[in-house]
Amino acid sequence: MSTHEGDGQRNLAVVIIAFGDCARFPSRRPMALNEAGGKPLVVYAAELATAVAAPEAVTVVAGKVVEAVGAAVHETGVQVTETAPTPESGDVLVVSGNLPMLRPQTLVTLVRAHRAGDVAATLLTTDMESGCEARVGVFRAEALRERGVTLVAMNAQEVADELQKAGASIATIAVDDPAELWESDSIAELVAIDASLRAVKANALMAKGVVVYRPDTCVIDADVEVEPGTVIEPFVQLLGDTYVGARARIRSYSVIRDCRIGDEAQVLPGCILTDSVLELRANVGPMTHIRAGCTVGEGAHLGAFVETKKARLGAGAKAGHLTYLGDAEVGAGSNIGAGVITCNYDGTHKHRTLIGEGAFVGSDSTLVAPVAIGDGAYVGAGSCITKEVPADALAVGRAHQVIKEGWAAARRAQKQQKP
Repeated sequence: MSTHEGDGQRNLAVVIIAFGDCARFPSRRPMALNEAGGKPLVVYAAELATAVAAPEAVTVVAGKVVEAVGAAVHETGVQVTETAPTPESGDVLVVSGNLPMLRPQTLVTLVRAHRAGDVAATLLTTDMESGCEARVGVFRAEALRERGVTLVAMNAQEVADELQKAGASIATIAVDDPAELWESDSIAELVAIDASLRAVKANALMAKGVVVYRPDTCVIDADVEVEPGTVIEPFVQLLGDTYVGARARIRSYSVIRDCRIGDEAQVLPGCILTDSVLELRANVGPMTHIRAGCTVGEGAHLGAFVETKKARLGAGAKAGHLTYLGDAEVGAGSNIGAGVITCNYDGTHKHRTLIGEGAFVGSDSTLVAPVAIGDGAYVGAGSCITKEVPADALAVGRAHQVIKEGWAAARRAQKQQKP
């Protein structure tokens, strides 16, 4: 969508006002960097602006917090400056960086209305009769320059007031939905806007065929994608840049951030997943913790109270419960018993554990990295493995069992004789 299409003669620049704090918002961060719906407010503004103008025509005015704001909007391609430039010609659209519910089509309508009239500025308001303070407006650059009005430290209303004092004509149009101009200038309003954005997100997912049970209890960020046929149970959080494929099921109390979840995958209750991949029909949980850098292969399984970090499980591999796999590669079809630990850290460096295909690692074994276990090998339960295990071999690394008949009874008798 672009205001250049069909509007003809004048270029459009966009200035986003994204600096300053609010007395009712005692935050340590700039207001525009507070989050609603899973991303900073200023990012909504930058994405909105680039929907109606080229990124190089968009300037975010950040005052003394240029670096922090610049980092937040980096991927949008807009420029961030301390003060606002005034274009030589064309129109300049001034938008508050604090309006996450504003829609691109509303800005297109505003710019077209402005260009259809013979005025210096057109303001967007909730009610033309109430005289509400406008946070969005479009201005003729020539009118600003002719009357000596700059955009430094001004919102749209202040710019319009200066123009009006200089004798310029100002028009207003009313927004169709007043909620679009809902500013988050207090913590209570920020939380309310967050809830509204998340409700919109959940409804959009349901409209495309995703089942979201109790959407009021779910936290689904703005950039999350979910394919049709997937079921999201109550109290699920899908955060950041997460993608969930078709016909998957995410069960209650799971928190998933920056992950890719394959088709027909299952995430059982209470799992935490970060920056990882679950492939087709993989299933994890309950209470599984998958840390950054992991891949759970097709049909693979991580069970109750398993923790992984920078680990890859091949297709059909299993780690049923109570296991830690860190800096590990587990081949297809291998089985990792309960209580198995990869000892990946020597106090200074991390080391990898390589487990081949079709291997079996018995319960309560410790694998001291760097170490490799070959294809089809067996590791006896309770073993401490410090050397490579060849393919198809059996490795048992534990002390021989010693039995002393009558020892316990003698010990009890000895304790009873003591005064």
